[in-house]
Amino acid sequence: MPCAPSHTCCRTSPPAPAEPRTSYLQMAPQRLYTLSVMLVWSCVVASSSSHFPVAPPRDLQITDPGLLGPLDIEWKPPPGVQTSSECTVKYKFEYCNTGDTDWKVIFTRRLKFRVGFDLSRTAEVKVQTLLEGRCTNGVEVQSGWISATFQVPLQGKLESQVQNFHCIYHDWEYLKCTWQPGLLAPRGAHYGLYYWYEGLDQAAQCDHYIQDHGVNVGCTLRNLSQAEYQDFNICVNGSAAATPLRPLYSTLRLHNLAKPSPPRQLVVSMSAAEELRVAWSPPGGQTPPQCLEYEVEVAGDLEEAKAAWAPVLTQMETACTIPRANQSHISCVRVRGRTNIFCADQGFWSEWTQECFSVSRKEDKQLFILIPVILSLSSSLIIFMLIGQCKKRSSEGKPSEVSVGC
Repeated sequence: MPCAPSHTCCRTSPPAPAEPRTSYLQMAPQRLYTLSVMLVWSCVVASSSSHFPVAPPRDLQITDPGLLGPLDIEWKPPPGVQTSSECTVKYKFEYCNTGDTDWKVIFTRRLKFRVGFDLSRTAEVKVQTLLEGRCTNGVEVQSGWISATFQVPLQGKLESQVQNFHCIYHDWEYLKCTWQPGLLAPRGAHYGLYYWYEGLDQAAQCDHYIQDHGVNVGCTLRNLSQAEYQDFNICVNGSAAATPLRPLYSTLRLHNLAKPSPPRQLVVSMSAAEELRVAWSPPGGQTPPQCLEYEVEVAGDLEEAKAAWAPVLTQMETACTIPRANQSHISCVRVRGRTNIFCADQGFWSEWTQECFSVSRKEDKQLFILIPVILSLSSSLIIFMLIGQCKKRSSEGKPSEVSVGC
């Protein structure tokens, strides 16, 4: 690549003491030669960083270890390049699945990696060499890329793959996955679920299937605490007598699929200041209490509760107070929970508490107090009236006394 003189900056030396004119003319060719050498050297340095003086890695290979997602990526260093006191050799490793918008990037000195892919799509990887140190004047020099792809042989048509695949991690105790047969799957197709996570030597098969008319349509897996907060790889495969079935691959994160049970021991009470107090206990199971948040809703008329529920707040505490000004029309309260953002990126809400609790209002309490008072006063008045009537009748029924002189 030609080097434009306008891109080069030359710094001249301070002027030398005055010498005879003949001596200066004799030194001019030597200075011109020195300046030319400097320009040529700068052009060589500038062009070296753009023409990849370091070779890319060699023998890039992708191997499937049979773990339902992870693939082993391995390469060899470029010939004649090794880390020394003069140079540091690193690699820029990028990978993705066909159709992804972004590449995942790793800078490393290693020559082998195991990374996860969606095996239902083509895996793509590429690697380049990075050279830096005194051998490159402190400038990072990059090689060209070496790339490779990998595709698991997929049998059967896409419509033969199971559909509506769905998993929930109940109470952080057991994982329940369900599916439906594919549209092109024949009657009597047999399905199996296989899974793997870091800690298992090899992929394992489900040992507790959920069946519908003799066909496996789901699986329940227990004792998965070791698989939390890491990739959980699943493959649902099928077999039929005459029709090949497309396998389904999925990578899950159990903590993002957690669904707790409803909160327990919901108690609603009225304080002396007539504030509505709502308290409950965390759900059972293995759900970490510090990983839960709760939503509280209230409703008006119990008969119209389904259409009248309104959210009040979402919080991590297991008690709340509803101010007096906001409870004039409350007659029912309900609570549910889910995993909070400190323990998961997402999660499923639990079911609502199974009962809603009626709350008597101040007007109702005043009415309950007035009714007995009114009844007692009315009874007393009636009794006095009856006594007066009896006395009046008894006085009218007595015979009048006549005075007779002697």
